[in-house]
Amino acid sequence: MARTKEFDPDAALQAALELFWRRGYEATSMADLVEGLGIGRASLYATFGSKHQLYLRALERYGEQTDPVLLAELSQPGPVLPAVRAVVRRYAAESTGSGRERGCFVVNTAVELVPHDSSAARRVEASLGHLEALLTAALVRAAAQGELPEGRDPRALARTLMVLMQGMRVMGKVADGPARVRDAAEQALVLLG
Repeated sequence: MARTKEFDPDAALQAALELFWRRGYEATSMADLVEGLGIGRASLYATFGSKHQLYLRALERYGEQTDPVLLAELSQPGPVLPAVRAVVRRYAAESTGSGRERGCFVVNTAVELVPHDSSAARRVEASLGHLEALLTAALVRAAAQGELPEGRDPRALARTLMVLMQGMRVMGKVADGPARVRDAAEQALVLLG
């Protein structure tokens, strides 16, 4: 007779996400995961597979938690540019506020794993593509509503904002970063008109 799981896999995945996000992939050992998740090594392997598979699932979970928030912010009815500005300013505030040392899990993955891990690279590219698509859709709507100056390319603006927003996550980790991040965010918003 098969044994039933004595732990909540969903809670364990969330704990793994937090641990990987705080420490990174390489700095998180299997022993750290066993202790942090509060489950045995055999249960961890049986439920999640390898450390790498668990990391990729944690990265997917991160997107499941952050993407709906961004979608809700950018798809509100009415004027669009105030919402876009609010998102960019939120990224700046999060990048320089409490917990800034963790950065963005997607950006952290891009820096640590993408150069040599094609599975991580695909997931990072998908996440960044999704962010670009959300920003592009919002800016296309803004252009249709006459909020953008003539001649502005919504997709190019979305890409500019996406690169800036992800760069803010990196710069926010630097001790002298807050003023740089805030100044860059405000200058980028000038592009919106």
